[in-house]
Amino acid sequence: MTSKAATNHVAVPARQARAVAVTAGECVRVIDTKGRQVGDLFAFTRADPREYLSAAHTRAHVGRLFPAIGEEFVTNHRRPLLTLVDDTSPGRHDMLIAACDPARYRALGVSGWHASCAENLRSAASALGVDIEDTPQPVNLFMNIPVTDTGDLTWDPARTVPGDSVTLRAERDCFVVVSACPQDLIDINSGVPTCLEIEVSAEPTGQPWKKEGNPA
Repeated sequence: MTSKAATNHVAVPARQARAVAVTAGECVRVIDTKGRQVGDLFAFTRADPREYLSAAHTRAHVGRLFPAIGEEFVTNHRRPLLTLVDDTSPGRHDMLIAACDPARYRALGVSGWHASCAENLRSAASALGVDIEDTPQPVNLFMNIPVTDTGDLTWDPARTVPGDSVTLRAERDCFVVVSACPQDLIDINSGVPTCLEIEVSAEPTGQPWKKEGNPA
């Protein structure tokens, strides 16, 4: 019987975020446990959180809107931080849209407080003792934002089904934050934000996510 490397599972409740410390060589798997849920992913180097995963620099690095399997996400210093090693989802992700924040919800007509990925990021990072002042543009996992021939953006629901996932290998020691996007005014989460899961392991598990009631 083959032994399995220890794996750390972290639940990300709907509308909230969680942060994990990841060592170079470890893999981070983000799982859409219920389906149709966007996950805003942020990452910062442990040596200096002012160096962070940059969607803009990554687009220039790979020459596309989202890396293909085997390609890297780079930092604002243009250094590799994460590598996409597996994607069991339909492959629709976004690196154009900023994280939702209080100003975004005010513009959408919300009066009073509404959970946001920007606030979720700061709260989750602070739990690891990391102070984040500015919100980088995230990698929006599972977010379905087609670009039309005329250059317009459309805000479509995520296409994921329960258990779809993305796996990233850390190229440097880093902090990874995943926010289960609380957007419920635009249809990206089909109107009902749900939970995600983070799985950190020494290597890709190579195993499909175990749905509730499905024997190991």
